[in-house]
Amino acid sequence: MMNLKQIFAAMLISAIAFTGCRKANLDVDTSSNDGSALGEISGVWAKGSTQIIKGDVIIPEGKSLTIEEGVTVLMDTLAKPEFIVRGNLYSLGTAENPVKFTVNDAYKTPAKKFGKMWGGILAAPTCSELVLDHTILEYGGNTTSDASTSVKQGLYKATAGENLPALWFSNVNGKLIVVNCTVRNFQEDCTYIEGGKIIFANNIFYTTGVTGGEAMNFKSGCLADVGFNMVYSTNTNALKLSNSGDRTPQAYIIAYNNTMINTGWRRPSAKGGSIWVENTVHVDLYNNLFANTRFGIKRDTKAPEDKRSVISNNLYFGYDQTTVNQFQPSNDIVAGVNDIISNKAGDNDPKFVNYPESTPVLNPDFDLTWDFHLQAGSPALGKGKTNFTRHHAAGITVNGITYTSPEPANYIGAFGTK
Repeated sequence: MMNLKQIFAAMLISAIAFTGCRKANLDVDTSSNDGSALGEISGVWAKGSTQIIKGDVIIPEGKSLTIEEGVTVLMDTLAKPEFIVRGNLYSLGTAENPVKFTVNDAYKTPAKKFGKMWGGILAAPTCSELVLDHTILEYGGNTTSDASTSVKQGLYKATAGENLPALWFSNVNGKLIVVNCTVRNFQEDCTYIEGGKIIFANNIFYTTGVTGGEAMNFKSGCLADVGFNMVYSTNTNALKLSNSGDRTPQAYIIAYNNTMINTGWRRPSAKGGSIWVENTVHVDLYNNLFANTRFGIKRDTKAPEDKRSVISNNLYFGYDQTTVNQFQPSNDIVAGVNDIISNKAGDNDPKFVNYPESTPVLNPDFDLTWDFHLQAGSPALGKGKTNFTRHHAAGITVNGITYTSPEPANYIGAFGTK
């Protein structure tokens, strides 16, 4: 039988052990390599580690989480966690060792190509800084319920039955950097942005949207530079640009040197297309390449874009006549200055290095061997506009690092020659 001193010693050891478990499971002990998380998280997730997310996690207001290169953030497919950011998040992968928000490989089947196996990264208005650099987001977009933390906390659309985006950001005074990232296999929107100083550059979006959803969805309060992104076969638009929400400042989006392929065809409605503009959004659209997309730049005729908007030097290609016919300029299909557009199928072939232009437009599956660089003789070469002003050419400083929006190229699209 233990004496009183031994009992107290055992209780102390148990208390220490419990505190250690609590630290590992709730705050994620940043001194360890691998871990699991449920509840509040902050600190640093170490390079190359695997963090298993057992349920909804929250970065508290006033705290930050830094995710180092090569970290795998593995979502429990039964819990379908939401990743809520009330403080700040810095996901800092590299080209060789990206950060990955994902699920176990066993669940990545054709039947689950549109994810729905975890929620998304949801940044509350108290999040002042968020960086995703060389980060992969995949197989998420779960549908909310009354039990969802985001619904209980009044985040995103704060109602049950909403399909979560891969990323929601909502601080008009905040700073948002999304660069060198891949977003794929999501149920609906990839991003839904309601304010901030923003750079989206060198990202790729594909296999997203069952019945709706955009790659990049910007609302009022956004001052965004959006350049050198590749979007393939989103259900709806590659870019939805709107001043809805009555936030200040007025949404002003400068989108340039983006490549869009086969976007919009899987949503048979007026909004399915390439770039949608509405509600007095101020847009400058330069050097964008539309290949086999549904429509081109399309406006809401009842609530059009700001009259100061500038559109020029974009290129349109359609493999067949049906595609060509529906991006011809009209009251709702917006033509720009120095755009390269014809009324004949096959004209303006961008001459991609490796992409079969006969690929069915309803195909959502992306082949990683495709190469959208341009071959010599492409009509997109040398036709880009470079003498325009970007919001963030001088840079946005986040967590001590200055990110600048890339300089425009003298070619059209996201990729020049190899």
